[in-house]
Amino acid sequence: MTDAAPRLAALAETLLGGPLPVRIRAWDGTEAGPPDGPVLVVRGRRALRRMLWKPGELGLARAWVAGDLTVEGDLFELLDRVAGLLWQRDRAPAPPASLLGALRPRLPRRVSAAADTAAAAAALLGDADARDAVRDLVALARPWPAPAPPAEEAARRGGPRHTKGRDRRAISHHYDVGNDFYERVLGPSMVYSCAYWTPGSTLERAQHDKLDLVCRKLALAPGDRLLDVGCGWGSMALHAAREYGARVTGVTLSREQAVYARKRVADEGLADLVEIRIQDYRDVKDGPYDAISSIGMAEHVGADGYRDYARTLHALLRPGGLLLNHQIARPPEADESAYRVDEFIDAYVFPDGELSPVGTTVGELERAGFEVRDVEALREHYALTLRAWVARLEEHWDEAVALTSAGRARVWQLYMAASALGFERGRLGVNQVLAVRSAARGDSGLPLRLRTWGAQPA
Repeated sequence: MTDAAPRLAALAETLLGGPLPVRIRAWDGTEAGPPDGPVLVVRGRRALRRMLWKPGELGLARAWVAGDLTVEGDLFELLDRVAGLLWQRDRAPAPPASLLGALRPRLPRRVSAAADTAAAAAALLGDADARDAVRDLVALARPWPAPAPPAEEAARRGGPRHTKGRDRRAISHHYDVGNDFYERVLGPSMVYSCAYWTPGSTLERAQHDKLDLVCRKLALAPGDRLLDVGCGWGSMALHAAREYGARVTGVTLSREQAVYARKRVADEGLADLVEIRIQDYRDVKDGPYDAISSIGMAEHVGADGYRDYARTLHALLRPGGLLLNHQIARPPEADESAYRVDEFIDAYVFPDGELSPVGTTVGELERAGFEVRDVEALREHYALTLRAWVARLEEHWDEAVALTSAGRARVWQLYMAASALGFERGRLGVNQVLAVRSAARGDSGLPLRLRTWGAQPA
């Protein structure tokens, strides 16, 4: 017996600077920590090796994706208990990229001797208790060889961000994991963005109501030309054509999404109203459009490309045309240059994705020539949506694993559960920004009072 759990609990309390908020069960059967609530299960020494070689969030994520860490009990409760401590650490200096990588030149080749020399961590950790904790962790982990990242991790990317080729590969990593898998998670609506909830709504009803809200904000009428940027599996395009008679062009970079959407269009007999293209929005040249919807797509554009994104959409609209931009946001940083993309999200979920404060988004739209007419925050709605998706994933867990991999299912489970808490706690937001390309004389064509958004069709 190694008494692994008590040693890990002591280590965690030293490094976190407070009591352990969850119970730990280690591979040797020992347990430590508070007796109530969910249990974090450390299934082997490899989990510790991952955290030594990649301290911080990415090491934890790799251990989770690989199945080296699991949870018994409510994942939401466990994340909620540790979230405050982890978010406080976000404000601390970033950990070294690899603690053992930094120490290795000073350590003997024999792994068994690593514990005796881990005091070299003094160069990295100034606290004596922390040095002792690292020494114990090295002894417990038996750290060599370094574990390879799970297969689900995005391939290393070179060159500048947000070129058309790199964006296409990033979109493929996220969306081309199997339409059958997404059906299990998203449900029949196949809408992968925040729903619009009312008391008693089902997920399917809430997604219908979100699509309808977008159509009403855009004041769609029969014959209007709508460009749906990042059209996903075609749900917005189908709704706009079926319910409002709009002529819709949907563009996506995902081949799997396009195949799926085209089949839905054909099955509903809407091919005369809906065209689905595999196309970068920057290559759309057949404007002007009466309206543009961009739902959950602008997060892929990147801070440096956002001005061009806004200008491109502005140029594709006719004077008086409307843009509905539905986008996840983050709070502003005191020093915006300090913003860093979340390591787990970048490696496993949205490669090269970036979030901006809603004020930044509004400013860039205005710089492109748009007049912003309404901003609606839907933060709590996204938390409800994510919780519904997690429930569906867990309900269809065995099917989801069979359709992709156990690691991929764990990625989505952790990503969606952690994101739900982020929205609930105000660390993430999501906003619908309605903007107009005003006519030359300043006419917007909008009613004096917007928030009625017109009547829903019968």
